[in-house]
Formats: sequence, C-alpha cells, structure tokens
Amino acid sequence: MRKYYKRIADEILARKLKVCGAVLVEGPKWCGKTTTSEQIAQSVLYMADTSTLKNNLFLLETEPAQLLEGKSPRLIDEWQVATKLWDAVRFEVDHRDEEGLFILTGSSLPIDLDNIVHTGTGRISRLTMRTMSLYESGESNGSISLKELFDNKEFNGVYKNDLSLKDISFLCCRGGFPKSVFLDEEYALDVASEYYDAVVNIDVFKADKVKRNPERVKRLMRSYARNSGTQAAIETLRSDIISNEISSLDSDTIYSYINALKRIFVIEDVKAWNPNLRSKTAIRTTETRYFVDPCIAVASLGIGPNDLLSDLNTFGFIFETLCMRDLRVYAESLKGDVYHYRDALNSECDAVIHLRDGRYGLIEIKLGGDSLIEEGAKSLKKIYSRLDISKMKEPSFMMVLVASGSFAYKRDDGILVVPISCLKN
Repeated sequence: MRKYYKRIADEILARKLKVCGAVLVEGPKWCGKTTTSEQIAQSVLYMADTSTLKNNLFLLETEPAQLLEGKSPRLIDEWQVATKLWDAVRFEVDHRDEEGLFILTGSSLPIDLDNIVHTGTGRISRLTMRTMSLYESGESNGSISLKELFDNKEFNGVYKNDLSLKDISFLCCRGGFPKSVFLDEEYALDVASEYYDAVVNIDVFKADKVKRNPERVKRLMRSYARNSGTQAAIETLRSDIISNEISSLDSDTIYSYINALKRIFVIEDVKAWNPNLRSKTAIRTTETRYFVDPCIAVASLGIGPNDLLSDLNTFGFIFETLCMRDLRVYAESLKGDVYHYRDALNSECDAVIHLRDGRYGLIEIKLGGDSLIEEGAKSLKKIYSRLDISKMKEPSFMMVLVASGSFAYKRDDGILVVPISCLKN
C-alpha cells in the first residue's frame, strides 16, 4: 500500500464536494492528485488504463452513463483522455441534482475544448493541486500560521527554526513531488531529473500534439529558471534559446512553447497585484515567471545543493520559487491567491497573499542575514507608505520570509521575520 501524507488539499476537496456536484482536481503530473482523490472516492474509473481505455471510449460514444455508474463520489482519473466526459458529468450532475457526485483529475488542460458544450459553471468546481509544501512533507514545524496572522492573533515571543541553510538547499533540489519526499535522500534528488526528462521528451508534446525540438524546450526551461522571480520579456527568453542556433525563432513560437508548459502545469506565473495607491504611480502588470516547483528549475540548470550553497545569487531565486509554491498551497486553503507587486518606480513586493474578503499580507523573500532582512523590511515599509488605506484595508501583516535564522520573531517596527520552515496555512 502506498504511503500517504495528509495533504492540505484533502480538506479543500471535502469542502468543495459539499457544495458542488463535481470537483475538477488539476495540477502537475506526480503531485498526488489521484492519491488524494482516492482517499475520499467511493468508486474509481481510471481513464488512462490501457487495458480498459478502448472499451471506455466505446462506452462514451454509446452508453456514457455506464461510465458514471458507481458509488459517490466517483473518481474519474485523467478525464481529459476523453473530453466528452466533461459534458456527460455535467449532465449527470444536472439530472441528479446532488452534491459530491464526481471527482475529475487531470495533469493537462484538454486541447479539444470545442468538444465541450458547457463550461460546467455552478456544477463543476475547480481545485488546483500543487506539489507538497514543507508543512505537508513534515519539514516545517508549523509554529506560524498564516490563518492566525490574518485573524489578528497576537504574535508573541520567538519560535524556533529547525532547519539550516544547507537543509533548505537540499529541499529546493528535492522538491515537493510526493515520490521524492518518501525516498531516502540518496535517491530523492533523482525524481526531479526524471520529471524534467519526461517533460522535455514526452509531456510537452502531449500537451497539444505539436512536435517540438527537445533541445529548444531545454533551453527555454533553463532560461525560465535563470529568470525566475522576474518579469523577463519574451525577447529575453528568445535570446537565450537562439544563442546557439543558426535558425531564427519568432516570438509566437516562444509563446507556443510556454503555453505548452503551462498546459501541463510545469510553469505557473504569478499575476500582478493592483492596490489603491496614494499617488498616480503606474503599476506594472506583467506576470512574474515561476516554475510550479523549485526542483524543476534546479533540474533545468543541471545543478545540486552544493552548487546553490556556493552561488547565493542563484540560491536566492530558487528559494523564492520554493516560497511561492508553499504560499500558493497555503493561500488556496484560505480562499486566497498569491500576487506580485511592482510599480514604475521599481518598488517591489515579492508576494502578496490576498483573500476574497479583502484582507491581505505583504511578504518579501530573502535568504536571510541582517542586511538582507533589513533590505526586505525597508521595501515593505516603502510599499506600505504608498497604499491608500482610506480606500482599502490595512495589511493584516508584513513579513520577511527567510531561509536561514534560528528563530521567527517580530521586529520593533512590527514586521515579522519568519523562516519558511516555521510556516503553515
């Protein structure tokens, strides 16, 4: 029997099934969508099972209702193999008018959307599942809760950090794929390499059935890794890719490569936050570039934990990717989203967690050390000074999120300094 760690998505999925007829769980391959869904499902249809696929496709054309028979909630794994299932599920939800009937899982967005008649609005809810956060994998002690910070619980005293900078460098390279989390350290780093090879040689083609040059995919992913946490222009990425090529490569082709990686949930850029400002300073709306997990960036660069420790600049943006992954996992459970802020004066905030009720928290991400923490705090206070609090709420908290440091604590100016290994949802 497969080992299972309780996931934050478990609770979200259970909640969504109580209010909707079906839930679509989507996210990167190997992130645990099927295993998580199996914990609550009462019956299962594995669409990608080659031993039954031909028969299932025949039934879909002739008697689709047969595929949906079974105890609820019924899990339909890798539903996008046959996109007509979407409308069959939507019809069944309408017909039975009940909650918690189906769970759909998918590792890629379907390419034949024209075959889908109805969007499923009001019938099928969506849940984006990501790789495991440090709290889910047991590396974070969870002494600092984002929910409690949003609920204005008093931050008293200091909270011990259990991990060193060396530990964090390993965790960046290992990543949060459940398979790697369960393996001994000796083998855990191999999972990211296997995932990277599958993306480059197989999955990026399966995303939209377009044949692509694996070497170009590698160069694009390497460029994306170098530009993580930035708003790098397409031209910047294009220059990286064609640096060793004789043939030209237009921007539309670069976009198609990027969109293919997004379709299989390898890339997940962060949208810009648009607050009310006191001044008329223009807010930059370009999305910030990130992989869904830091180990993909590491694998794209062909480096390991020791390389990160000897190159703190590279370590910085890889660590930022790890933090964005964890913050997204935690924000999902709080009914929130993670954004990035930057304006025309180059004032910047790495992460803004914004909840649906308007509450928000400002976060700067730094490796650690007094000078970098001070730099992060200064940036937060600069952003805060530009917010028009008469038209929006005060931030629930301002935080410098760090990799190293013995403790989590509150500074005299009210800004929190929190090691990532102390954080939870």
